[in-house]
Amino acid sequence: MTSSRTGALPPDPPPPAPGGSPTRERGTGPGAGGSKGSGPGLRSGSRAGAWAARAASRLGGGAARLFLVVVALFWLMPTVGLLLSSLRSPSDISGSGWWTVFTAPAQLTVENYSAILRNDTITGSLLSTVMITVPATLLVVVVGSLAGYAFAWMEFPGRDWWFLAVVGLLVVPVQVALVPVSKLFGEIGVFETTLGVVLFHTAFGLPFAIFLLRNFFAEIPRELLEAARLDGAGEIRLFARVVLPLGGPAIASLGIFQFLWVWNDMLVALIFADSDAPPITVALQQQVRQFGNNIDVLAPGAFVSMVVPLAVFFAFQRQFVSGVMAGAVK
Repeated sequence: MTSSRTGALPPDPPPPAPGGSPTRERGTGPGAGGSKGSGPGLRSGSRAGAWAARAASRLGGGAARLFLVVVALFWLMPTVGLLLSSLRSPSDISGSGWWTVFTAPAQLTVENYSAILRNDTITGSLLSTVMITVPATLLVVVVGSLAGYAFAWMEFPGRDWWFLAVVGLLVVPVQVALVPVSKLFGEIGVFETTLGVVLFHTAFGLPFAIFLLRNFFAEIPRELLEAARLDGAGEIRLFARVVLPLGGPAIASLGIFQFLWVWNDMLVALIFADSDAPPITVALQQQVRQFGNNIDVLAPGAFVSMVVPLAVFFAFQRQFVSGVMAGAVK
């Protein structure tokens, strides 16, 4: 009986080591190299890496912005120099650079712009430029819109082949047509006239206008046009009431392109325009021949010539951007 109870008792624990504490398993006590002990180090390392990434991103963005600002300043420097030169007297212009205005602002004067108003050549050239640019722009927009609608939605024999011929005219350079067109205009009596310059700009502006507006009008949903036809709208009413309002951004973009091209043109105006009433580009070129005497007229005249296209662009900037981005996002 006694031996059976003794056999059921658990064995005695081993005696402790001499002069020490009871043994523990490695890695189970506080401060052991387990996962809990290494957690704060990992978190601090990840925070440092994230901070470094954000700092690098900010430095990279700041460097990019600084680079863009520097490029913009260099891009605007000729314009700023031209503007400041137009506000200085001829003696100041010949004696020092335009940057001296920042140290001597008393040089600034509006006398040069007053002189432009008294210069019959410059004022007449501005009027001639307007008389050339406005009709050339309106004709290209109107005729290009009608032709673009016809190529997009009207059925007629050889439509695709005619459109390919129009697209092919885009690659014809202006210089190739100068001599034959000069002979033709001389025979019909429009050489060295405002009408001749307008006709030349209109002829070379129409291929791009038709190509641009045809592709834009072709994106109009067919169901919309069919619904208008079911309501009794004819082609003219359909074009005026449906197509033109939807194509406003593209038409505005075309008008800006054509206006800038005609206003800044010098080659065509130099050959086909009336020498007694030249546009502003030719008039300024004539002033360059007397550069030493007429610098006070050249600088403000050039700035006025540049400001008008910029004013037109910024006035229709929203329509221009809408026309350029049309079709990019559905």
